[in-house]
Amino acid sequence: MRFTKMHGLGNDYVYVDGFSNTIDDPAALAVKIADRHFGVGGDGLILAMPAEDGVEADARMRMFNADGSESEMCGNGIRCVCKLVHDHGLGPNPTANPMRIQTGNGVLSLEYTLDGEGQVETVAVDMGAPILDLPAIPVDESKLDARLDNAVFVSMGNPHVVIYIDDDSDLVQPDLGAELERHPAFPNRINVHFVRVKSPEEVEVYHWERGSGATLACGTGACAVCVAGVLSGRTGRTLTAHLPGGPLKLHWEGDEGSKDGQVIMTGPAVEVFTGEWPDNG
Repeated sequence: MRFTKMHGLGNDYVYVDGFSNTIDDPAALAVKIADRHFGVGGDGLILAMPAEDGVEADARMRMFNADGSESEMCGNGIRCVCKLVHDHGLGPNPTANPMRIQTGNGVLSLEYTLDGEGQVETVAVDMGAPILDLPAIPVDESKLDARLDNAVFVSMGNPHVVIYIDDDSDLVQPDLGAELERHPAFPNRINVHFVRVKSPEEVEVYHWERGSGATLACGTGACAVCVAGVLSGRTGRTLTAHLPGGPLKLHWEGDEGSKDGQVIMTGPAVEVFTGEWPDNG
């Protein structure tokens, strides 16, 4: 089975052409192929495949974390799916721009730019409007504790908690991230983001992703950080999020006070190498 290793700001996944390959057990394959010592290595496995019957889209993304759990969305991953489909000529309409990709959070629209060799370089993704209703995220408000008093909860199709850090506090908190991921207030687990505000237009972020642990970037998480900054009055609707893997550009559309505008995320998509995996499972 042919695979392609790709990353968005260091958030790396193994990508497989699901138009040509049938994967019998993608969850089990994700655990094996994402292993950084005995597999290809990555934050998980992503399949680029045909859209489901009745869905108008150029491709479909299925994303599996390194522990085999399936996630609804991956912001860095969907940029790379766009690049994979375009650069490798997958599906019926690989040069569509904007490209429409089906995800667990519906069909999203992506506009891309090309480099001098005609390959996808940067991708702007319409990530949709955030979900802010706690039960819909989902968050069980009755089980929250004092550590989460000042947190902001956002879903971008997958659940996020944003925690703000003082300038003199440690931004990197893997132990707390791991603990909060499985906190009883979050029935589907949650992605945890620790944020230091540098200015109303810039933040630094450390990510702990559900099912993968510490990652160099999280696209949906950066979108959640943009929304959380507006809701808490810390940052504006246009934001640069400095992630361990590099910067992402975010913009939450809408007038001041609006909570239903689309979040636009813009960043790079990079192919690292291709190879052969010995089986499809």
